[in-house]
Amino acid sequence: MSVHPSAIVSTDAEIGADVRIGPYAIIEAGTVIGDRCVIEAAAQVRAGTILGSDCFVGSGALLGADPQYRGFDRSIRSGVRVGEGNILREYVTLHRSIHEGGETRLGDGNFLMAGSHVGHDATVGSQNTLANNVLLAGHVELGHHCFLGGGSVFHQFVRVGDYVITQGNSGFSLDLPPYVIGSDINVVVGINAVGLKRAKFSQEDLGRIKAAFREVFWGDLTLREILDSVALDELSPALRRFYEFLAGESKKGICIRPSRGGKIA
Repeated sequence: MSVHPSAIVSTDAEIGADVRIGPYAIIEAGTVIGDRCVIEAAAQVRAGTILGSDCFVGSGALLGADPQYRGFDRSIRSGVRVGEGNILREYVTLHRSIHEGGETRLGDGNFLMAGSHVGHDATVGSQNTLANNVLLAGHVELGHHCFLGGGSVFHQFVRVGDYVITQGNSGFSLDLPPYVIGSDINVVVGINAVGLKRAKFSQEDLGRIKAAFREVFWGDLTLREILDSVALDELSPALRRFYEFLAGESKKGICIRPSRGGKIA
């Protein structure tokens, strides 16, 4: 382990092997830093934060700070749990849960660029990229393999499915289904075909996903009518994921405002 003399590292922190901690960094008691993590200058890892192995925490990043929630009781014990191989660049902020024993969670292999924020009780899957200044409000659920454009913002309790890509400076107060491209304010413009091809989705699955998208966003049937007609157990796993998301519990409603045409009632 390599710790700069100016860093403040609690003796009650659990520090793994080959960890590097830079100048003026603060590691509080009740934290866990996994093997081979790098904590850069002036970063803070607050009590209740658990970092998996091989994570990078950039300068000025703040992990496990109190949530931005009116009336929060600071005596509540909660935390942030981060998986393995995550890159959290400069000034990333991850806020702890508002619930006793609760956690804000990140999976594995995520890349959060400078200034991005994950609010309290959010759940972020694995292999996502959040470009600069992406903002996830409290309780947001982000799937896997998404790319969120710089400055895009997500309202509290919004769900985002797998393999979603969003335009920079876009905003969403409704759920984004898997595989779609999100744009502007609550607009869906198409399927993330390039991302799905790069992920080696089969041509058959690509065709089925595109057909399902057209029916939901540009067809004549309502979403309820479509869901009532679908037999999930007969679908491929990729297509089942799309319909299961649409049928899942939503506190905000589904973002099915198309860029052209479509019946969404």
